[in-house]
Amino acid sequence: MEQAVIVACQLPNTDEERFQSSIEELQSLTETAHGQVHKIYIQKRNKIHPALYIGEGKLQEIKEYIETNDIGLVIFNDELSPGQMSKLADYLDVGIIDRTQLILDIFAKRANTKEGKLQVELAQLQYMLPRIYGQGKNMSRLGGGIGTRGPGETKLETDRRHIRRRIDDIKMRLSQVVSQRNQYRKRRKENRAFQIAVVGYTNAGKSTLFNRLTNSDSFEENQLFATLDPLTRQIQLPSGFRSLLSDTVGFIQDLPTTLIAAFRSTLEEVTEADFILHMVDASHPDHIQHEKTVHQLLTDLGADHLPMLTVYNKRDLLDANFFPATMPAVTISAHDPIDLKRLLDKIEEVIIEEWEPFQIYLHASESDFIHRVESNSIVKERDFLEEDEKYLLKGWIDREHPLYHQLKNNHRGE
Repeated sequence: MEQAVIVACQLPNTDEERFQSSIEELQSLTETAHGQVHKIYIQKRNKIHPALYIGEGKLQEIKEYIETNDIGLVIFNDELSPGQMSKLADYLDVGIIDRTQLILDIFAKRANTKEGKLQVELAQLQYMLPRIYGQGKNMSRLGGGIGTRGPGETKLETDRRHIRRRIDDIKMRLSQVVSQRNQYRKRRKENRAFQIAVVGYTNAGKSTLFNRLTNSDSFEENQLFATLDPLTRQIQLPSGFRSLLSDTVGFIQDLPTTLIAAFRSTLEEVTEADFILHMVDASHPDHIQHEKTVHQLLTDLGADHLPMLTVYNKRDLLDANFFPATMPAVTISAHDPIDLKRLLDKIEEVIIEEWEPFQIYLHASESDFIHRVESNSIVKERDFLEEDEKYLLKGWIDREHPLYHQLKNNHRGE
């Protein structure tokens, strides 16, 4: 465990609750990266010090503490400028990283697929490019610990041209991956596969829910950013309607812009969805702020118009007074099979509200078409009329589906 202290600057216009939440989150991020937080320093200032982030007096106090307690790393709550990073590294003479670098480091550790690793490396290189000069000494102080995973492990070159060439190379490779992903999405659209995306704040229980609903075994851990590489599996709703369920990377407050840009193609999985399951860790004291963060990111991605069901997870840790902040909603424990059944019922209920009802008579000989209807709509009633040798199907279907007009006009089978 790397020994660290956290330093934060609180400005006058900062919301107190949000600020405290960001400190707690930085502490959790540090622990996720296998660091141990010894002390947290907070300084209230009218504005961030342009050269040193905080005042010289407070900095001297921190310097004395890290020398006395053998601290090897100082983590700053905000993104530091190249100048601040260089001056702070010289002044404190220990490893210096900021919130962005810490998040990038965790992402580098978590990425498993080729695409995930390329995206993280791209984000790290774009972050490092303006900070190259003065980083040499700081990188050596970090000594292969937190803040050096990913490209840092291969001794990041201090040559800007080399980094620019590598960035261009990664972008070219990622564009090929994006092209393949787009073709895959296009095929899904042509097949009219209904897509449900599971989104939520990091560590809300998305992977646990995904695994329980799909009998899958994606990575689950009670840590931030357990999932980086999205998975898609098929699930069946109670009516028999089949859908694709996608697990996604966890959202977070102040997600670095380099990461949003690098993970664009992954996050676009959300914008391509037909329906969003928003997972919330309802037991977290700051879950309302987490919800707001996710809503804002969905707005930024252009996915805020999609039908959404909010899933308040960890019901077993809640008291009887808990009340959902967003509707429609369902409160569950992702480990409880009965709750999972309630969730699937609720998903159908919310989808039905968005879709159009239909009623159609189909001859018994039209088995292929009957199967098509049942696979692409939510059928709640299926009656066989013996004297007519016809089936009466009643259900709901998406207005955008090619079958919609055939079912609404009821011009088959009568």
